[in-house]
Amino acid sequence: MPIRIPRGWEIPESQVTPEHLVFNRRKALGVGAGLVGAAVAGPALAQGAARALPPAMRNTRFAPGRDITSERDATTYNNFYEFGADKGISRTAQRMPLTPWTVKVEGMVETPREFGVEDLIRTMPLEERVYRLRCVEAWSMVIPWTGFPLSVLLAQVKPLASAKYVRFETATLPAVMPGLRQAWYPWPYIEGCTIEEAGNELSFMVVGAYGKPLGAQNGGPIRFHQPWKYGFKAGKSLVKISLTDQRPVSFWETIQASEYGFWANVNPEVAHPRWSQANERVIGTNQRVPTQLFNGYGDFVASLYTGLQNERLWA
Repeated sequence: MPIRIPRGWEIPESQVTPEHLVFNRRKALGVGAGLVGAAVAGPALAQGAARALPPAMRNTRFAPGRDITSERDATTYNNFYEFGADKGISRTAQRMPLTPWTVKVEGMVETPREFGVEDLIRTMPLEERVYRLRCVEAWSMVIPWTGFPLSVLLAQVKPLASAKYVRFETATLPAVMPGLRQAWYPWPYIEGCTIEEAGNELSFMVVGAYGKPLGAQNGGPIRFHQPWKYGFKAGKSLVKISLTDQRPVSFWETIQASEYGFWANVNPEVAHPRWSQANERVIGTNQRVPTQLFNGYGDFVASLYTGLQNERLWA
């Protein structure tokens, strides 16, 4: 059956939240990056106070077509199983130190390197992107992330032509991550994508949200996000990125491959085995809205899957 690709980026201007209402907190505070990093709303970023996040211009190419989720909701309703299995892990996550923090990029590359997150913040072309986030549990948010394209990071290490996949590994810190005591889970948390998906312009390395350094509960100090996939595909609090010619087997795929696949692209017509994906609950309003194919980003990513019709492209 033909798949209709919605034009996810062409939306009426009237649907875009006005700039003066959308977390333009740098201007509102009238201060530089130092004080912005120190301003904390609720439990969001106690760890971020010692860090700084330079101002980043918003890239309006990726307008979400919905209102931005409140910062309090986005920083207190979180999935991060290393800290616990419920959504209220934000306070527990504050125990994790976010500085210093390094990420190894290795494997099938010419120049493997270890990057300090502070160095990445200082040297990478930071921008703000307001992306939709669609959880496989059928809820959604819209978050203003600060970060840089994954392709820019990979260019620093020069992937070999034989590299076909990118594997992401989350930190395992038993002293501050009580969820790791659940030994039946296949720690560490592993995720992956193809090298072509990694090179797509939407693939984003995130170091901040709402104009502040990224808090631990949201995957700080550095995480990965591909907005056309279900949220479990995002690697949080990353410590290692590996280039490989072997398809990674992800954390949730290891647990239940029939429910959580490698591709996990959003599709309202393909149900999870235990619930529908036709619509989603918008966090903050509890409004239910129709889910869009590729989460509304089909114009950017549909071409990645040409010729892959025999693959199980949807979770």
